[in-house]
Amino acid sequence: MKDTVLITGATSGIGEATAKLLGKNKYRLIITGRRKERLQKLSDFLQSEYGTDVCILNFDIREFNEVKKAIDSLPEKFKQIDVLINNAGLASGLDPIHNGSLDDWEIMIDTNVKGLLYITKLVSPQMVNRKKGYIINIGSIAGKEVYPNGNVYCATKHAVEALTKAMRIDLLPYGIKVSQIAPGMVNTEFSTVRFHGDNKKADNVYKGLNPLVGEDIADIILYLLNTPPHVCINDLVVMPLAQASATNVIRTE
Repeated sequence: MKDTVLITGATSGIGEATAKLLGKNKYRLIITGRRKERLQKLSDFLQSEYGTDVCILNFDIREFNEVKKAIDSLPEKFKQIDVLINNAGLASGLDPIHNGSLDDWEIMIDTNVKGLLYITKLVSPQMVNRKKGYIINIGSIAGKEVYPNGNVYCATKHAVEALTKAMRIDLLPYGIKVSQIAPGMVNTEFSTVRFHGDNKKADNVYKGLNPLVGEDIADIILYLLNTPPHVCINDLVVMPLAQASATNVIRTE
């Protein structure tokens, strides 16, 4: 059995695809998320299809006490976490700053920034003690550029970029790798969540182009995990061929 990997936001999209690929490649997995039924379904698939050693942690990453309770509850064989994949994140709303919803803002800040900090705070000390570990943060092109009406979402992903750099510096003396993957357009539940369940609006985001999918990012994560011990890819920006920047996209229709 390979390393133990904790994946946040494993119930869909990039997180789910990553769990399946790493399970296929014999990693021991801790999968986390808010939707217990989806976690159980994923766990059942991983065990039946690949014989994966898997543990479910069902919690809301925005609540520190829930996160701590979940980490403290890990069975002994899962307590040593070798890799932390900070994947949980979302966009909520797409409004200009003067019309923005406070609820949307707080959901994004609490999930994308504070949630990432909470889980990292609880997992990184054991990596420091062992002088070994790997943290992979899933950022976004929105952490490199801002775009119209993206204001707070872009700010949270800029925070992920800054935190990734800061983590790398703070953890450098302990031999811990820290990487960021910053995707462009990925066809997951991202846009459905952003538009509060409006599937028509969500579908229009990807209309006329071939976007990335969760499996594309999972492939990159597996590649990072297989780099030699002395190699750390600090930052990786990945786009669909039809996208050159946050706002420059070519559509065929």
